[in-house]
Amino acid sequence: MFVSDDTQHPETAQIHEKMRKLLAEIKPLGYIPDTASVLHDVEQEQQEGYLSYHSEKLAVAYALMKTPSQAPIHVIKNLRICDDCHSALKLISKVTMRVIVVRDVNRFHSFQNGSCSCADYW
Repeated sequence: MFVSDDTQHPETAQIHEKMRKLLAEIKPLGYIPDTASVLHDVEQEQQEGYLSYHSEKLAVAYALMKTPSQAPIHVIKNLRICDDCHSALKLISKVTMRVIVVRDVNRFHSFQNGSCSCADYW
């Protein structure tokens, strides 16, 4: 189980490093952090930092580290997925060639090859 900006996991450093690498991989594909999703009144760089470690991103990074390369990834979330995570997970599914399924409070999102089953309507 992960929470936003989680530091309690024994492998926090490795998970955060994996997330940093994933974000670096998706930026050339057009990923731009959507800082409108950040509710804190802080500088742009800090806002991007907050976005980097949302719970679903941490869960996906951990799953990528721990599961076989062809296995789908399943994440259950108790809140609605934010716009930034939705955009990032679409691109992460593309660069990792993995199916990522996120169940949020409203629906299932199946990310595959850079697209989501919700057709970006959620």
